[in-house]
Amino acid sequence: MAVTRSERSGLRALRPESFGADPGGERMARIRRSPHFKDGVFQNPGGTARIRPSGSTRDLAKTYFDKDSRSRRAPKGAIPVHPTTLADISRPPATDLRLTWMGHSGVLAEIDGHRVLFDPVWGERCSPFPFAGPRRLHPVPLPLAALGPVDVVVISHDHYDHLDLPTIKALAGTDTLFAVPLGVGAHLERWGVSAGRLRELDWHETTKVGGLTLTATPARHFCGRGLRNTQHTLWASWVVEGEEHRVYHSGDTGYFDGFKDIGAGHGPFDATMIQVGAYSDFWPDIHMTPEEGVRAHLDLQGGDAAGVLLPIHWATFNLAPHAWAEPGEWMKDAGEEAGQAVAFPRPGEPFEPAGELPAEPWWRAVSGPVARPWSRPRSAEGVAGTSKGDLDLAGER
Repeated sequence: MAVTRSERSGLRALRPESFGADPGGERMARIRRSPHFKDGVFQNPGGTARIRPSGSTRDLAKTYFDKDSRSRRAPKGAIPVHPTTLADISRPPATDLRLTWMGHSGVLAEIDGHRVLFDPVWGERCSPFPFAGPRRLHPVPLPLAALGPVDVVVISHDHYDHLDLPTIKALAGTDTLFAVPLGVGAHLERWGVSAGRLRELDWHETTKVGGLTLTATPARHFCGRGLRNTQHTLWASWVVEGEEHRVYHSGDTGYFDGFKDIGAGHGPFDATMIQVGAYSDFWPDIHMTPEEGVRAHLDLQGGDAAGVLLPIHWATFNLAPHAWAEPGEWMKDAGEEAGQAVAFPRPGEPFEPAGELPAEPWWRAVSGPVARPWSRPRSAEGVAGTSKGDLDLAGER
C-alpha cells in the first residue's frame, strides 16, 4: 500500500529530534552529483570498509560481558581533569597556535588569531536518548558558554560521539559558523542552525572563514544516526590552514593510503589530532590503533617524525573492548619508538605545539594494569600485574 505525503510528514514528526534529518531537495541532488556517491551510498576510499562487527555475535558479546574485560574498560578513580578557566584560553597563545583537548575528539584550536572548535560533545551521553547509552567518564573541563567566541565549529561526521544534539543546539544560539561534511547540514538545520551559517563540503572542497582555509579531506569510516543507516551523509577528516600554521583533525577513520596524499597536498602540519581509541579486531577498517595512528601521522608529514601528534577519541567514553588507558600507554610506546613528539594533556589542559608539551602519563594514577605487547624491552613498571593471558588477549598491533 502506498504511503501518502501527509503520512510521510506524520512519520517524520514522530522521529526523535536526536536522529536529525535526512538530506532532501537540492542537498540530496548535490549528494547524488558527488564523485564519492555511488550505488545510492557514499563510498570509502580504498574500497569497501566493513562497518559492522566482524566475527560472531557470540564472540563479541563474550568479549564485552567478560567480567575482567569490563573492569578494565573504566578508570579506577576520578580522571584528573585540568581546571580550565576562561583566563587560560582568553590569553593569546605566544606562538599563535594552541590546542585544548576537551576530551574524546573535541579540541579547541587557536590558530593565527582564529578559534576553531572540532567535534564538540558537551552532552552527558553519546546516545539518541538521555537515559541510555555510553555516559561520560569525566566531566567537561569547562562550561560551553565559558569558551568565549568561536569562529567556526568543525564536525567530522554525524555519529553521536561527534555530533551532539545539546551542544549544537547551544551553539545554534551564537553567531558561529559550522563546517560540516556533505549531507550533515540537514541535521543542523533541524536543530536551529540557519543555512547561511553552514559550510557544507564534499571531500577536497574548501571554504574560507576569516583568514583560515578549511578543507574536507577523505576518511575511512561511515555515518548514520537513525534506525535506518542510509549512508547519505559524508564523513571527513579536516585540514585547517592559517597564515602561518596548519593543523589536521582525523575525525574517525581506519588506516588507509590516503594519508600520504593528504600530506602531499596540504602538509606538513604543525600538529595533527589523530583518532587512536575505540579500536577493535571486530572493526579494523574504521578505527585506528595507536600504532596505526603514528603511521598515519608520519604519512601526513611526508614520512618524517615532525610536528606534534595529539591522540584523540579516547578516555571520555567506553566504546570498545580494549582497556580504558590502553590507547594512552600504547601511543606513548609507539611515539617513542618512532621518535615522534606526542602530547598527552589532561582533558582541558591547553598547550602550544611549539612549546613545552604535556608528557606525563596521567592516566596511570587511575588505571588498572595495561598490556604492553611491544617489541622493545619493558620496565617492570610497564608490565606489573599483566599476565600472559592479558598479553594474548591484547595481541600484537
